[in-house]
Order: sequence, then C-alpha cells, then structure tokens
Amino acid sequence: MKRAYLAIATILLCASIASAQPPSGGGQQGAPAGQAQPPAGRGGQQQPAPRNLQILPKDRPVLPAMQQIAQALGVTCDYCHVQDRAADDKPTKKTARQMLLLVRDINEKLPSAVSKSAEETTAVNCTTCHRGVAIPKTLAEILVATDTTKGSKDAIQQYWDLRKQYFGAAAYDFSELSLVTVGQRLTSDKPDDALAFLTLNTEFFPQSSRTYQAISQAQLKKNDKDAAIKALERAAALDPQNQGLRRQLDQLKGQ
Repeated sequence: MKRAYLAIATILLCASIASAQPPSGGGQQGAPAGQAQPPAGRGGQQQPAPRNLQILPKDRPVLPAMQQIAQALGVTCDYCHVQDRAADDKPTKKTARQMLLLVRDINEKLPSAVSKSAEETTAVNCTTCHRGVAIPKTLAEILVATDTTKGSKDAIQQYWDLRKQYFGAAAYDFSELSLVTVGQRLTSDKPDDALAFLTLNTEFFPQSSRTYQAISQAQLKKNDKDAAIKALERAAALDPQNQGLRRQLDQLKGQ
C-alpha cells in the first residue's frame, strides 16, 4: 500500500481530464439532454459545456473540481491538459482517469476496512497523499535519492531549496525525524554523507537525542569509537529516562 493512496492524488489532479473548454475557435455548445445547463460566466455569458467527460459527473460543475485538484497537487491546468482541454494528448490526463477510478474504489472499500460506517470514515482525496506536490514522495526519499545520484552537496542544497519553498506547508515533513531518517539510510554505505545531514539537523534541533544517537552509529561505521561515545553520551544526557540509550552507552564503553 506504499503509495496506493498517493497514486490517488495523482489521479485526481489528472482528473482535470475532463476539461470544460472546447477547441480554440469552437462555438459554445448547449448542454446534452439530461445534463445540467452550464453555469453563466462573467457578464452573464454561458460557459461552454464540458466535453469528453468520462469519469467526473456530467451534471455537476467541472471547474471547481479541477481547481481543488490543481491546488492539492500544486500544479496548473497544463499539467494534464493541452490547449484543447477535451483532448487526451497528455499521459498524465490518461493516468488521472484510472486514478479517479482507484480513488472511488478505495473509498467504497474503506468503511469495511476500518469497521466504520460510511459517515464515520474519512474519505481519500488528492490532498490525502499529495499535500501540495505533484509527486508525493517523502522528504527523506527525495534527499536519499539525490545523495545517491549526485552526492551530499547537491542533496543538502536541495534540502535548503525545499525548505525555503515549502516550510510551513503540508508538503514535506521538516521535523527532526526527516533528516534522522536520511542519516540512518545513508550510514551503512555513506557514513560521511550521513554525518553531514545529521550535523545539519543539530542546527535546527540541538536538543534532539535521536539525532545524536544516529550520529553515534555513523561514527561507529567510520570506526571512530571515541566520537561515537561522545555522541551517545550527548544523546543520553538529552534523554536521561531512556534506559536503552544508557545500555548502549555502557556496551560501547565496554562496561
């Protein structure tokens, strides 16, 4: 289920699939039989009827749904659409249809899965997974991938760029755990890179016992026992009630 729900969001955005604008130069079309008349636009002019709707309801306004999807993914209409909004030229729009169906299927199954009534169940939507970004990966996943392909310098710069753009939003988790996770994932193969991220984390969270514990593990990987003991002592001092840390420290000191 790793990103099954996330896929959902992608799909929704692409839901823009069913666009409401006709090709450039085309005349306005009346609503098909049984379909609600399109809402009036500015100046009382009637908006074109949606064309090529395959998943979204034909009797409800399309624009509000598209706006919500775009906002949830932090994108614009062009992410899924070409100039002719009804065309199916972009892969993202085609994927969106399938994701909309997936969202529908998940929401139908959720009440049974969580043993609640439909009214008590929280439905899945674009924001559930995307939270303002088109590709809903975690901050740790993004940074580890960049470090692996480009190195720690580029990965740390990417962290600063993302922090500047998204801090305060729901898009990425800038709490102490994100960089601790990055450090833990890099420790086995790239302990120096792990230490770079963990040291950065101490700038934001100087009282983070978990960060210093992770630093100790990275130092051990580098066979620097003295530095590892020093970091673990700091971790234990910050979390004196954690008996697990105390036992690790005693073992490290050979007691």
